[in-house]
Amino acid sequence: MYPAVEAVTPLTDYKLLLTFDNGEERLFDMKPYLDTGIFSQLRDQSIFNTAAINFDTIEWANGADLCPEVLYEKSISHGARTPIVAEGAITYETGNKNDENN
Repeated sequence: MYPAVEAVTPLTDYKLLLTFDNGEERLFDMKPYLDTGIFSQLRDQSIFNTAAINFDTIEWANGADLCPEVLYEKSISHGARTPIVAEGAITYETGNKNDENN
């Protein structure tokens, strides 16, 4: 079983900063997917920046999504580098870590 995505921040150059439920931060490059089907719409930065958490993975406002296995396997460890956040991007988190009901 792969870790679930807990937070996503769209970055410049069609990259995503992902935080998984195992505490890992990883970078995912969307560029290889931007010529395929519904993902081509993500070339519009305003749509790309709508990446948000949906259950254990991410989804965009246009309905595009990727499974957490792909996001984890095809991403690289983020390390301590400071990401350059895309203009107008918002970080979405599940908020479950400190929820008293969980």
